[in-house]
Amino acid sequence: MVSSPTQHPAIIRTERGLTIAGTRITLYDVMDYVTAQYPSKFIRGLFNLTNEQINAALTYIEENRAEVEAEYKLVLKEAEELQRYYEEKNRDLISRLAAQPVKPGQEAVRAKLQAAKAKFEVRS
Repeated sequence: MVSSPTQHPAIIRTERGLTIAGTRITLYDVMDYVTAQYPSKFIRGLFNLTNEQINAALTYIEENRAEVEAEYKLVLKEAEELQRYYEEKNRDLISRLAAQPVKPGQEAVRAKLQAAKAKFEVRS
């Protein structure tokens, strides 16, 4: 990632990348919702940000769109690679756990989890 210092005091560069000062929230977290066209009020509430923090983040993204999008693409690529790695690494464990019988009294919980999983997979 680019390691140039930022010119905006509300946006700082940490080991995690471009971050909203005083939080652990990166601009890449915010970009997930910006690219999905969520309203700023929703994003602010989701991350429990102040008006000043969300405005600073959105302004920085807009003023530095090319840089932020380039870094965002790298972050997404790294996340996909990590997901593939851990899915492969844990494939056997996940299979063994899925094959275990349901414990007595847990049937309703398991059914609810399976329904939620199926609903999530339909959205994806």
